[in-house]
Amino acid sequence: METRPLGRSGLGIPPIVFGGNVFGWTVDPQSSFRLLDDMVGAGLTTIDSADVYSAWVPGHTGGESETVIGAWLKKRGHRDDVLIMTKCGIEMPGRGKGLGHKWIAQACEDSLRRLGIDTIDFYWAHRDDETTPLEETLEAFGRLIKAGKVRAIGASNYSAARLRMALNTSARHGLPRYEALQPHYNLVERGIEADLIPLCREEGLAVTPYFSLAAGFLTGKYRTEADLAKSPRGARNVGKYMTPKGMEILDALAKVADGAGITMGQAALAWMKAKPGITAPIASATSATQLAELVKAASVTLDAASMAALDAASA
Repeated sequence: METRPLGRSGLGIPPIVFGGNVFGWTVDPQSSFRLLDDMVGAGLTTIDSADVYSAWVPGHTGGESETVIGAWLKKRGHRDDVLIMTKCGIEMPGRGKGLGHKWIAQACEDSLRRLGIDTIDFYWAHRDDETTPLEETLEAFGRLIKAGKVRAIGASNYSAARLRMALNTSARHGLPRYEALQPHYNLVERGIEADLIPLCREEGLAVTPYFSLAAGFLTGKYRTEADLAKSPRGARNVGKYMTPKGMEILDALAKVADGAGITMGQAALAWMKAKPGITAPIASATSATQLAELVKAASVTLDAASMAALDAASA
C-alpha cells in the first residue's frame, strides 16, 4: 500500500490511519483482535490511540484501548509490522493531566506498560496546555526521544498561533519539533483550512485529522434524530450535524458515491485524502465490513468534478 511521509520524522504511514478509540469501548477484545489482524493483513499498518481512551465510558478509567492493543501485540507478535501512535495530556482521572515534564514522563511510562512495547513510534500532545511553558513540554518530549522511548512527536488540538509558537521554540532552543498535526477536520468541519493547513504546508508538517467521518455521520447512517440511537458514537457525537447544511452535504456525498460506485464513507475519505495538505485521515471500524470499506477507500481517487461538488456543498 502507498505510504506518505509523516512530516520530517522519517516515518511513513498509509493514506488512512486506523483510529483505535473503539478498542475496549464499542469493540470487545476478541473482536478487536480480529480487526487488528485484518487491518495489518490489508496494509493499514498505523494505529492511533491515546492514554485517555476510553475514560468517558462508565466504569472505565482510561487506558482501555492501549491495553487491548498491547494484548494483541503480545499474542500476535506484530510489533515490527505496525506503527503505534498514542497521546498524553488530557486528564487521566485521578492520575494526572497536562503537558508538564513530570506528567509527560509518567504518562509515557504508563502507555509503554499498557502497550507492552519499548518505544512509542509517534507520541502526540493530545491537547495544548497553556499553563505549561512550551519549552518545558518540548524538553520533556526530547528526553523521551533521547532515551529511545519515543521516535517522534506531534500536536493535536493546537491553534495555529500556538503551533507556530511551538515550532519557533523548537528551532530557537534546538529541541525536537512537532512533525504532524492531528486536528478536527472533515466535510462538515473545515475551519482549519484558513490557518492551520497553510502553516503545516509551510513548515512541512503532516496532517492526520480525526473525526474524518464525523463520528459516522458522513457514512449516511444518520438521517433523522431517531437514527442517533443506532450506536454509542452516534448518541455521543452526531446530533450537532443534523442541520440543513449537514443534509446538503449528505445529498452531495450520495450523488458522488453513486456516480463512482463507492459508499458515502469512501467518498468522504477520498475527498479528504486528496485535499492539499492532508496526509492521512484517521477513521475507525467496528466490523470486518467497515474495515473493508476503509481498505478500499485508501485507494479511491475522486475526479475533479466530484471534488468540486463536495467542496461546494461543504464550503
